[in-house]
Amino acid sequence: MKKLFTIALAACVYSHTTAQNLTTPQPSPTQTVKQNFSTGSIELSYSRPAKKGRTIFGDLVPYGAVWRTGANGATTLTFTDDVTIGDKEVKAGKYGLLSIPAAGKWTIIISKDVNITSPADYKQENDVARVEVTPIALPFSVENFTINFADISGSKVNVELMWDKTYVSFPVSTNTEARVMKQIDNAMNKDSKPYFAAASYYYDNGKDLGQALTWVNKAVESNKEAFWMHMLKARILAKQGDKAGAKAAATAVVEIATKAQNTDYVKMANDLIKTL
Repeated sequence: MKKLFTIALAACVYSHTTAQNLTTPQPSPTQTVKQNFSTGSIELSYSRPAKKGRTIFGDLVPYGAVWRTGANGATTLTFTDDVTIGDKEVKAGKYGLLSIPAAGKWTIIISKDVNITSPADYKQENDVARVEVTPIALPFSVENFTINFADISGSKVNVELMWDKTYVSFPVSTNTEARVMKQIDNAMNKDSKPYFAAASYYYDNGKDLGQALTWVNKAVESNKEAFWMHMLKARILAKQGDKAGAKAAATAVVEIATKAQNTDYVKMANDLIKTL
């Protein structure tokens, strides 16, 4: 009897140890997405439940109730820079992403509480921003709940939510220009000046082309073999209407880039010359 008891105990211990080491797939897999945005980034963490033939909105996810906007743990967004959501300023930091789905409109909620996993945990006084958005019916069904970053520019990005045949999105914006201009002002007061980066920003964002040309000229002086700098100079001159100057700069790009065996810049320069 004692021997049988020992064998049974050993079997139980083995079974328990094996169970502890067993790893199985998550029914609603967790996903973390980090998106570079403006001068920083946005990080999203959420879980992705599957449709599995069920009716989602208005049934599995009730209308008119706070939803954690995912499964398992809380859904969170982390901003490295201050942003604006709707008409509300949201300071850099980590926030809970919640929603209240409805047939005709959704309410997107950004909350200071990053641990909300059920409607009972939600407290409206912790809201940082609320945005009302209109759902759009998709012509196809999305099996797993999906959150994407889309339509990304230097200062704006849309956060998209999709599941089953429902799509909603809300905008996030930030004052990129103020931060970059401050960086440029600070950097230009130092010995090592980012002339090329500053000129590129001015060109790309429609700022003072005369100042951009001054800076790119200084950049070229410090690195005469940098064909990409000559290319920016050609583009600035072309935008100013100086066709002769632009052609000369673009011709320099062809010569230097050919030596460097960079066919992409050779083509870009020749394409620009054709427009002059």
